[in-house]
Amino acid sequence: MPTRARTRRPLSRERILRAALALADEDGVESITMRKLGNDLGFEAMSLYNHVANKDDVIDGILDLVLAEGDLPSAKGDWAIAIRESAISVHAAFRRHPWACKALLSPRHQRPARLRYMDVLLGRLRDAGFSAETTYHAYHVLDGHIFGFSLWETAHSIPEAQMDDLRALFDRLVPADEYPHLREHGIQHQTEGAHHEMSAFEFGLDLILAGLKNIHEPAS
Repeated sequence: MPTRARTRRPLSRERILRAALALADEDGVESITMRKLGNDLGFEAMSLYNHVANKDDVIDGILDLVLAEGDLPSAKGDWAIAIRESAISVHAAFRRHPWACKALLSPRHQRPARLRYMDVLLGRLRDAGFSAETTYHAYHVLDGHIFGFSLWETAHSIPEAQMDDLRALFDRLVPADEYPHLREHGIQHQTEGAHHEMSAFEFGLDLILAGLKNIHEPAS
């Protein structure tokens, strides 16, 4: 009986982008090269160009995948609930893909889905009755919280393997007699308790929304 030839799974844009997304999540977006993608997929790098234009096209494509994981603010129901649910979903996507937040801040990687989100958020605030002037500031505070907090989380994410070294450094640099409040805060990071039961992102988001409710301008 003749030996059946082993066939490779064919390339597609979707398959390339999924492989690139996994690579970016594991090693950062800077680790993506066409050669590495080709090796991971079992093809020569030149074969990828039948489906993607170049590395920038790949990055744009995986940013679209990340953006698709977030929800637009719903046009129905309470405006604050709609904005809250949307913000939480976008932040969750950034937590799953920590490299994406910084990439989306680059003018060269502005994506239609990102522009749509901006427009819908602005529209939801205007439809709720906020003036154009208040909407201008409210949008920046909300978007700044999502992106700023996500970037802060990425910068402060410590691999578990490094935690023992970090605890030793903390004990050496932050003695209780010199920095009592910082010491208390640092110990909270290292111990379980009620302070871990609520997301700090959601805590800040709720403060912003409460402030907006307080100055809410009913539609005339």
